[in-house]
Amino acid sequence: MSENKEIFLCAICNIESGTCNEDCKFCTQSVKYKADIQRYKKKAIEQIVEEAKRARSNNANGFCLVTAGKGLNDKRLAFVCEAARAVKKENLGLILIACNGTASVEQLQTLKEAGVDAYNHNLETARDFYPEIVTTHTWDERYETCKNVKEVGLRLVCGGIFGLGETQEQRVSMLESIASLEPMNVPLNFFHPNEALPLVENSITREQAFELIELARKMVPNAMKIMVAGGRELMFGEEQYKIFEKGANAFVIGDYLTTAGRTPADDIAELEKQGIKVIRERK
Repeated sequence: MSENKEIFLCAICNIESGTCNEDCKFCTQSVKYKADIQRYKKKAIEQIVEEAKRARSNNANGFCLVTAGKGLNDKRLAFVCEAARAVKKENLGLILIACNGTASVEQLQTLKEAGVDAYNHNLETARDFYPEIVTTHTWDERYETCKNVKEVGLRLVCGGIFGLGETQEQRVSMLESIASLEPMNVPLNFFHPNEALPLVENSITREQAFELIELARKMVPNAMKIMVAGGRELMFGEEQYKIFEKGANAFVIGDYLTTAGRTPADDIAELEKQGIKVIRERK
């Protein structure tokens, strides 16, 4: 069934962890909830470069530089640019993605000049549900950042999270909003509960999750990638590679921001076993 499937892999590099002052109820990076995670201001540039090399050796096509916090300020922008230039200097052939929260046109232009190819900013959920899970900034700020990404000519990566207590109608609403932005890549995350967070469970069933992947592919048909990201292992378990039958053609390889993923070696071995081809060339 999977012989003709061609998929993309993306790796995440958490270059600033657990320092966020926002109150997103789904996120362990918020200092408000005191989750037991690693917290640091700046990862060493040498370590970032090594992680990029490792990502490429694991067949990753994309490499995402992620920071904690609402958005970019001057210091954070300078740090991301330094990291981007260092990775680009290695000529690894990776699509370099930045994920640094809300950003202005000017800040995004600076990232582009530093070698960033794409910008990831998720809408997270429906506009009308957003105040239920975040009070320290608005959904409209997120949408505006996505429009800014398009304005400067960076590729837009925009998705969201399922399982925060939203209704099916709100899931559809989020996907409609994502589709209106015409992103290159749509990362679909499935809420990963943590005892420190106000949200205590993800009530979505595995079958519903598969249906949401199918829905995303149907509603955002022009996206180059429908990517299953955070929560893949927990949500899909032994059936996680069935996501490709449902319309996904990408996933995150390796660890996530504050949770461990399946080992790259195990993922690669299983993909080979199923005859699924990983696209390595730069797109």
